[in-house]
Amino acid sequence: MRHRNNAPAVSRAPQPPAGLRNEANGAGSAIDSATRSTGLQGDPAIERAQRRDPAHHELLDGPAGAIEVLFDRPRHAAAGVAIVAHPQPLLGGDARHKVPQVLARGLAEAGWLVARPQFRGVGRSAGAHDHGVGETDDLLVLADLLRHRHPGQRLALLGFSFGAFVQARVAVALAAAGAPAWRVVLVGMPFGEVEGQRRYDTPRDVADALVVHGEHDEIAPLAAILDWARPHHQPVVVIPGADHFFTGKLQRLRALVTAHLAG
Repeated sequence: MRHRNNAPAVSRAPQPPAGLRNEANGAGSAIDSATRSTGLQGDPAIERAQRRDPAHHELLDGPAGAIEVLFDRPRHAAAGVAIVAHPQPLLGGDARHKVPQVLARGLAEAGWLVARPQFRGVGRSAGAHDHGVGETDDLLVLADLLRHRHPGQRLALLGFSFGAFVQARVAVALAAAGAPAWRVVLVGMPFGEVEGQRRYDTPRDVADALVVHGEHDEIAPLAAILDWARPHHQPVVVIPGADHFFTGKLQRLRALVTAHLAG
């Protein structure tokens, strides 16, 4: 896998399926506004941290072209390698969204090397949004690269919202290939029908995952994730009073996740 010196042109995204067309064209303004305002704004300290994001950038070769990856590096030898996936690109999500950024910073401070990939068509990543299929392929390539770069290191998969959906798919694929991740963390993960006529067929058999959800998640309702969890008796950690973006609860989320990866 080679590094790229020049950013490739990002291909124009095709018209999404009918269930996504309103969002992409801006007709789904209510959910889009909720994501952009509630998800990306609020805490001034977090907003300042986003603006001065010190992450190191790399362009890596992927199945659809370049994958832009932001790396948060620990001060000392890495305790492991983590991939943190961001929320829905069609709604403005990217690797600098406050939830993946807060989780990545917490893990880097705890000694982890953290990779925050930009999904297809976001930032300098090539390709177009592929509804989780191509994104899964990209993260599998990234996981393989990181394991080759850091042999013997533990691999953790973390995702928020759409990123959690993708990481669930990645975790199942790695386990099926006989190379499971050491830890999997799925935060605010959608399942079934959600607002905007989107549907997520999230795999249910994600072994030993830490699943965290907000009590008052308005985007991916708690009732749906409990339906997802019930057949396999998957525990779900519910943060009382939290919305989809864990507004006012991000430090609690960060502490919960870093403690889970400290074991």
